[in-house]
Amino acid sequence: MPPNGFDLVAAARQEMLDHGFHPDFAPSVGAQLATLETRAAPTPEGDVRDLRSLLWSSIDNDTSRDLDQAEVAERVSGGIRLSIAIADVDADVPAGSPIDAHAAAQTTSVYTGIKTFPMLPERLSTDLTSLNEGADRLAVVIEMVVAADGSISSESVYRALVRNRAQLTYNGVGPWLEGTAPAPPKVGASAALQDQLKMQDEASRMLLEERSRMGALTFDRVEAEAVISDGKVEGINTRKKNRATELIENFMVAANGVMARTLMHANVSSIRRVVKAPERWQRIVELAARYGEKLPTEPDSGALNLFLQKRKHEDEVHYADLSLSVIKLMGPGEYVLARPGDNDPAHFALAAHDYTHSTAPNRRFADTVTQRLIKSVLARQPQPYADAELDSIASNCTLKEDAARKVERAMNKRIAAVALQHRIGETFSAVVTGVTPKGVFVRVLGPPAEGILVRGQQGVDVGDQLKVTLVSTDPRRGYLDFAR
Repeated sequence: MPPNGFDLVAAARQEMLDHGFHPDFAPSVGAQLATLETRAAPTPEGDVRDLRSLLWSSIDNDTSRDLDQAEVAERVSGGIRLSIAIADVDADVPAGSPIDAHAAAQTTSVYTGIKTFPMLPERLSTDLTSLNEGADRLAVVIEMVVAADGSISSESVYRALVRNRAQLTYNGVGPWLEGTAPAPPKVGASAALQDQLKMQDEASRMLLEERSRMGALTFDRVEAEAVISDGKVEGINTRKKNRATELIENFMVAANGVMARTLMHANVSSIRRVVKAPERWQRIVELAARYGEKLPTEPDSGALNLFLQKRKHEDEVHYADLSLSVIKLMGPGEYVLARPGDNDPAHFALAAHDYTHSTAPNRRFADTVTQRLIKSVLARQPQPYADAELDSIASNCTLKEDAARKVERAMNKRIAAVALQHRIGETFSAVVTGVTPKGVFVRVLGPPAEGILVRGQQGVDVGDQLKVTLVSTDPRRGYLDFAR
């Protein structure tokens, strides 16, 4: 019997199967991996620049082993030149190969808390195509100059050979940048790395200010992170944004914008990432009215962002509740085909008309496809995908992303049900996250967990804040039952 009396790993695998995923790799994938093991070390040849001498570093979660990007900055006359290296997954995973076929079907890695189901074999995503510390790796570099006002110029994309000098973490770098903790050991040991990260932070602040001026939304998402020891759920931690997560987020948004514009200027079709204007905008207007604020009758990301920032300033403790409510009311993003001459599809939350996904090819298939598109442009070769193929890929990526969210949500509930079994009868602060024919769903924040309101659900809507009591848990079904 598993340590918690319930086999969470088996449940995660079954959720994957139930939602259309194939968690196992075909034998042909192993054969392809075997050939990759014998390939020669990458070298700077042809159009591949040698940038191994630069002070590249990466920042990711404490447990991340699939490192998709590394960054380096340099002060220039026009501002700060920012270079973002993205792992060149395509170099080891040709289109149509067995590994590519698996990735195309799955489209995303799925993180269930208890087990990760990777889109690519771990030998690839955590080693051969991961920008690991001290390893020479092929990359696609997205370069730009960030001016003092946050504007971007001198955009370019090219191939390079890079070497990550320091694998860092959000929890290590963030508090140091905020001045609340000493530098992590690797940073403390290198004055050059300290200067480099402070320069990157400066560029991030400039980008963030410009994004805010353009109306991009800034949320404080509180995410659950299971504490697992020897396969046993010990509890649930809360993971919040900090200065380092914001740095990477700002860089990735900027990089994806550069990539989208580069493909557009090359006059080729691509896949864009969009979040449409919220269908439940009126409910967001009603939420704002509760705080004495008036939003326009038509969706306006700039006005919404001003309201959100004001609420964060006035009540930071409860801002995460409001952020969660607005995120739920906005709805999920989707992938769409963007053809030359089409009206640019917009991303409401980012207040951006030029946006794609290109910075996580080890984890998302759409990013690998975008990588192939840009590499064909750089090599002046025909595009690797017809419009109909890109349209089909975009639809499948959206479908599987939605399925992955459902798998992850179901497993988060099971993990929470295990972790909270001993807290039945306790009272929690909660926010309503969904009102559906199946019931009213609430999320408690200490620890973050979602369940159903089985009593007192009349007259509530998304965004309402309640006091609820945990009345029962059922790990097998992933149920947390609360009463108002």
